[in-house]
Amino acid sequence: MEKKITLPISKEVAKSLTAGESVLLTGDMLVFRDAGHKRLFESIKAGKPDIDYKGETIYFMGPCPAMPGQVMGSCGPTTSGRMDKYTPYMFDTGLAAQIGKGKRSPECVQAIIRNGGVYFAAIGGAGAMYSACVTKVEELCYSDLGTEAIRRITVKDFPVIVAIDSKGNNIYER
Repeated sequence: MEKKITLPISKEVAKSLTAGESVLLTGDMLVFRDAGHKRLFESIKAGKPDIDYKGETIYFMGPCPAMPGQVMGSCGPTTSGRMDKYTPYMFDTGLAAQIGKGKRSPECVQAIIRNGGVYFAAIGGAGAMYSACVTKVEELCYSDLGTEAIRRITVKDFPVIVAIDSKGNNIYER
């Protein structure tokens, strides 16, 4: 049975999740990938973050252009490991959850545990299905990066799997 969770995800809800559980997310999340993440991290380190990510869920993806009648084009996950260098700091300073695909470094897993966070896995190759869950898109910054700009999207019943829970249980290590 799938759990239904409303975003933003609270610490209590994050701590109630178990690796391997199926979840449907509804609410707002941030989306970006490599170039957007790098630029955001540079702004954070400069002491002037371009967005506030505290309590947020970040989905690592770069959308395809929307077709007529779509809110967003295909929006499947990208490999999260490329963002591992930023992840511990972001969880340590308030990030609640991440969504992507693939294994995470031991440092990321420890940051998730330390902060009561969660890492969700989205299904690679299912971008068309995910785009049907998106009800609203707002570009927040870095429009010059095109598909890698930082956006806020609103989703309804967005299917994910708990990949790493707040206790460190990890579907990639089973």
